[in-house]
Amino acid sequence: MNPATFIPISVESEQACLCALMTGASVDAVQPLKASDFFAEVNADIYAAIHHLHTKRRLIDLVTVFERLKDGQHGDPVDMEYLQQVVDVGTNVRHAAEHARRIREMAQRRTLINATEKAQELARTPGADMATLTDQIASLFVVLQREQIARAPRSLAEAVLVRTEHLEAVERGTVEPGWRTGIPGLDRLLGGGLRPGAVYILAARPSIGKSSKAQWLGMQQARAGRPCLFLSQEMPEAELADRGVCSAGQIDSDALQTGGMTRDDWARIAELQDAPELRNFYVDDQPALTLLDVRAKAKQVKGLKVLILDYLQLCAGSSGREANRNTELEQISRGLKQLAKEMGIAVIALSQLNRKVEERASKRPILADLRDSGAIEQDADVVAMLWTARDLGNGCRLVGIDLPKNRQGRTGEVALHFDGAHQSWGESTEDLKALSVPSTGRRRGFGDGD
Repeated sequence: MNPATFIPISVESEQACLCALMTGASVDAVQPLKASDFFAEVNADIYAAIHHLHTKRRLIDLVTVFERLKDGQHGDPVDMEYLQQVVDVGTNVRHAAEHARRIREMAQRRTLINATEKAQELARTPGADMATLTDQIASLFVVLQREQIARAPRSLAEAVLVRTEHLEAVERGTVEPGWRTGIPGLDRLLGGGLRPGAVYILAARPSIGKSSKAQWLGMQQARAGRPCLFLSQEMPEAELADRGVCSAGQIDSDALQTGGMTRDDWARIAELQDAPELRNFYVDDQPALTLLDVRAKAKQVKGLKVLILDYLQLCAGSSGREANRNTELEQISRGLKQLAKEMGIAVIALSQLNRKVEERASKRPILADLRDSGAIEQDADVVAMLWTARDLGNGCRLVGIDLPKNRQGRTGEVALHFDGAHQSWGESTEDLKALSVPSTGRRRGFGDGD
């Protein structure tokens, strides 16, 4: 057989799988098989009919499948003679999962062939930029890697059925509605916490504490066993390590930097070596990241759940040429959303705000203050903005966090207490609307955060 003309097909496995499903095998046993995995259109139609009956919790046999197919909603009508031929294959129902695995393997091989041919076509494009080509070709194979959990389009009725099962699990307490942030008020606005596939923009002016807040949020996820990657384009790894130690060990930052730590401080550092909030928290301080860099680094962390990018405006465009900065940020913003959905992760992207915030007496930001590109607001599922409400003394500040955009939850604000000395955050009962205390004008230090 000539490999150049070989098409991966197993019609026998397709018929055997359908036979098993119509003679007693559970549809759940062949998941995540989908109709588009079948090469023969007639077999795809039969599987679609079987899957429909399964979602309706109806009996699945030769007669019910034929009746479902007769309504004409699954392509050309399938005659009873072919259905009988499939049933007569006579496979063991216990082999349904193995037949399904074979069908999916053949489908994935066909997808791989198509992706390879497309990659060759892109590589031969005259005058194409190398960085852009590499990103496009990598995306082809990312989609292939996600094939394990990809689904064909389905009706809203089927989607509601799946969603109902999830909501019932949430009600029973066996599934969390979201990944809790450690701030109850913020979780309430977010509908339970962070969600996979979503992009969260955390925006503020410099020195407000957005980097510190993002690292603290990531460490909360790491503590819960969800691996987190922090891509820092501004702060070096050493500073991230210091902040992590201060936050996790409740060690004073001044003592850490000046060599004034106590025996208890050193004991706590020793105990932190195997702490989940440090073990599951990964850092990278490469500057000027491209979208391709971000994608590649995200794939290096096994089981990644949360990606933090600090910050958007420091990212580099992929063209390597003079380009419109807004256009570059649009591509990065949309690429992050695609990455979140492809990998099933939550992406927290930090963003700068423009100087108009400083002209307001309250220093409170609005959506229009997002710097450089409207695509940042457009692509985000949630936009959260920080501002300093007032200085509380002793390195502590009252910080407001406002959610002016929230696709899956409520908008609103939460008062936060920031302890700069220990790089820790919590919810505050202080009133955000009280008059702010003027800045002391002191020099910014490590404990102030960013």
